[in-house]
Amino acid sequence: MITVFIDSDVILDALLRRPGFYLPAANILELAYEKRLKLQTSSVVFVNAHYFLDKFDKINKLELLKRLRSIVSIIEVGEKIIDLAITSNFVDFEDAVQFYAAKSVNADFIITRNIKDYKHSTIPVLTAEQFLRTL
Repeated sequence: MITVFIDSDVILDALLRRPGFYLPAANILELAYEKRLKLQTSSVVFVNAHYFLDKFDKINKLELLKRLRSIVSIIEVGEKIIDLAITSNFVDFEDAVQFYAAKSVNADFIITRNIKDYKHSTIPVLTAEQFLRTL
């Protein structure tokens, strides 16, 4: 089974139904729901998602996160991942943390809209649309 690390921007695209980005992101979540791929993200992504969802009054944040949690495995970010990120060549620290979290579970792909910040990734990095075309 394919293991996919999903970044916060793609998760938020699905949860917030962002125009132009919703459908591919939702399709990836659907594939995980159907158990056609293993979807993983970091504990940092869940915190980030809650932070952004908190800006929308009419959204039941915890219900959305519970539903998301039912199909996404969470990678704990600990000392080793932080240490690797601190000493990495990544320009963006958060992206370095996400990369090393994905690497810790041998993810086959990283799915994000922020491909340019993952230029040092040794894992293939794709947008949701690009990933769906590989299936």
